[in-house]
Amino acid sequence: MIDSTVLLHRQRSMSPQPVARTGGVPIGDALEALIGRTRHTVCVALAETGEFADAVVRSLHCIPARAAVRILCTADATDASLARLDQLADRRVEVQVSESELRETLVVDGVAALVRGVEGTKGQTAIVNDPAAVRALELLFAGAWSRGRRLADHLRLSPRLRTELAHRILERLRAGNTDETAARELQVSLRTYRRYVAEIMRELDAHSRFQAGVRAVEVGLLTE
Repeated sequence: MIDSTVLLHRQRSMSPQPVARTGGVPIGDALEALIGRTRHTVCVALAETGEFADAVVRSLHCIPARAAVRILCTADATDASLARLDQLADRRVEVQVSESELRETLVVDGVAALVRGVEGTKGQTAIVNDPAAVRALELLFAGAWSRGRRLADHLRLSPRLRTELAHRILERLRAGNTDETAARELQVSLRTYRRYVAEIMRELDAHSRFQAGVRAVEVGLLTE
């Protein structure tokens, strides 16, 4: 019984902690250690530019060329990171753009993950090894990925279509609101609203408001 207890204790001591804080370890070192274990897939969510994004791009050069990489960025992070993402041209990299708020996360092979600490945690990150928690993070990433738009579609969009006002107008076009109702809800004049609608239709190369709604879904400005 004593021998069995000692063996069980040793096995538990050798297994990784379900969640471990990186503490004073630089985020680049933590990323490299995790990405270095990659065999098949890496999923990354980038919410902004800076230390995390730079460390991710540097670390991705360490993964096997056969591994698939999915990078999901906010629009701001994408626009600022294109030059760095171009450095990964020799890798199997897919990039999509999300309109949702993203927590900076990295998932490797569906078995381990790194989650960037929120503001106020002194830059700490969490290394997650618990299978259920990693699976949940992977599913959250997959959901955000399915609602994102391809990088090529994002680059074709005029900056005017990426504004909050354009998004609110498209939502009202899809809802079938009258111009008068939509203008009142957006607190703009009817003439201004109709001018915005005409500009949006021109940018989307749409000949009707219905077609504008369809194109907005196709390029990821609206979810289905």
